[in-house]
Amino acid sequence: MQHETVIVLDFGGQYNQLIARRVRENNVYCEIYSYKTDLSVIKAKNPKGIIFTGGPNSVYLKDSPTIDPEIFNWGVPVLGICYGSQLMMHLLGGRVCRATRSASTARPRSSWTTAARCSPMCSLPPSAG
Repeated sequence: MQHETVIVLDFGGQYNQLIARRVRENNVYCEIYSYKTDLSVIKAKNPKGIIFTGGPNSVYLKDSPTIDPEIFNWGVPVLGICYGSQLMMHLLGGRVCRATRSASTARPRSSWTTAARCSPMCSLPPSAG
């Protein structure tokens, strides 16, 4: 039986199982793989989407988990969560920078504004910054 698949790539975070369960609760087949999995294995699954999960690292540390940027050339949507979004920005030429205040106390758009100011990849209307 052929199903559409979403792949969750685990970068060492504690929520990969929860994320996969939430995907499955929406009647979507989902598999979890380590970020160390060879890209040919992931590509062979013909995923309809990929989710990069969080992790405890900074993208700027020497031994931080990473992945071959080739994955972005597949034409498959990629969602980054926490470390996963930082890794995406870093691999795609952006810059990850520290927020001026805690994300847990910031207004909802503050983290987006911070990301937009850090990278020319993001652009906000002049009134939003």
